[in-house]
Amino acid sequence: MTRPGLSFSHFGLFVTDLALMEDFYSRVLEFTVTDRGRLERPSGAVDLVFFSRDPDEHHQIVMAGGRPGDVGFNVINQISLKADSLATLKLMHARLQSEGLREIAPITHGNALSVYAKDPEGNRLELYLDLPWYVTQPLAVPVDLSRDDGLIMDEAERHARSLPGFMPRAQWRAEMARRMGVA
Repeated sequence: MTRPGLSFSHFGLFVTDLALMEDFYSRVLEFTVTDRGRLERPSGAVDLVFFSRDPDEHHQIVMAGGRPGDVGFNVINQISLKADSLATLKLMHARLQSEGLREIAPITHGNALSVYAKDPEGNRLELYLDLPWYVTQPLAVPVDLSRDDGLIMDEAERHARSLPGFMPRAQWRAEMARRMGVA
């Protein structure tokens, strides 16, 4: 059960080089371009590209051209994409490495395994796999994804069990549902 009224759907971001970002998000992250076009607005026309990885969602990301190239600070903390398996996370880690991206960092949050990297315009990406337990956040510890899957998972669980707040994800979820009033 979720809270009634609103659910998260998609986000948009301004980009400097729309073609470069379209290539990266469609080729490397395997988003499909669902639409594109120019929208006339009172403040001026903007070129838009819509992306999705889900046929039930017209777009999960919309990119708008026009971001100045000399913006001194990127307000995007991260764009997070959930992996369906450790195999997918490892495949995407290798793919990001092959792209020569900056600051690729595989880590454990205790409750998830994550790979962080910067997209071609410096927006931080997080590709992650939820683990079946919860630990108190924040936490970020390097992890070696080149090792055997069983070793990675065994070490992640052993580490998580030693941390404050460790509990099965189902128990954490039940507590959050109670706190959100949707239990």
